[in-house]
Order: sequence, then structure tokens, then C-alpha cells
Amino acid sequence: MPHPLLPELEQLTQRVAGLQGFELCGIQLLTHMNPITLQVQIRHTSGSDVNLDDCAGFSGVLGEALEESQQLVEAYVLEISSPGIGEQLSCDRDFQTFRGFPVDVTHRDQGNVEHRLEGLLHERNTDSLQINIRGRIKSIPRDQVIEVRLTTPGQ
Repeated sequence: MPHPLLPELEQLTQRVAGLQGFELCGIQLLTHMNPITLQVQIRHTSGSDVNLDDCAGFSGVLGEALEESQQLVEAYVLEISSPGIGEQLSCDRDFQTFRGFPVDVTHRDQGNVEHRLEGLLHERNTDSLQINIRGRIKSIPRDQVIEVRLTTPGQ
């Protein structure tokens, strides 16, 4: 169950991020840490990479907004980062960036049976995901795709 403050913290962080040209990718409140830790992941709305200076600058602005809001009344640590490159592809930018890379695709067929395919990411459009399996393009309806993950060749 999420912490009761998390929705309010998320709204505040989204607002501040938007004003600074970022979008909020993830937020976690780690209450088992002492002091508690607020982890925030941001991405530029322009799609450009987030660097250390971006994180430091956003940390200052968000820190001030948190202090003004008085939502966190006890001591806390604020950690700002970018989501980096994860294994799972989700947004359009991921699919454009990793075109031609090896992927594992988990999908369900029309009989609702789950399958896993390996190949090179070819394209994702509004209707389907296409992967290259040994020189042949396999098209999978997008609504049947469960997950697409980057993989290392030979694994």
C-alpha cells in the first residue's frame, strides 16, 4: 500500500517538473530509511538526456517547493535521477532509440496463450510491433504484446 502522502507529493513534483521542462517518470517514498528518502526520476520533455547538472538544479527547486508545502515535516533525503536505460521498452522514444537491437517479446496469441519470441526490434507503430527473426519480419498486433525487453545476444 502506498504511503498516504505519496499522491500529494506526486502532484507537487509533477507541477514543479513541468515548470522546469521535465516530466516525472517515477516517485517513491522510502519510509523504512532513516531519514525517510524521496526518490524522484525525471526526463526532459524534449526527449534529450538528463545530466547531473539537471538533477542538481531540479533538486534545489523541488527541495524549496517541498519546504514551502510542508508536506514532509520530518527530516528527509531527496534523490533526483533519470530513469536511465531500463531493460523494458515502453514509450515511443524507447522503440525508436533501440530499433535494430536484440529484444525478447512476450505476447498472447488469439487463443490467449502466452508466447516468447527473440529477434531484432524492427518497428512499433499504432497497430503492431515488428521484429526481425533471422531475416524475416514478424508482425504482432500491438494489443497482444505483453512486454518487450532489451536482451543481450546469445542469452
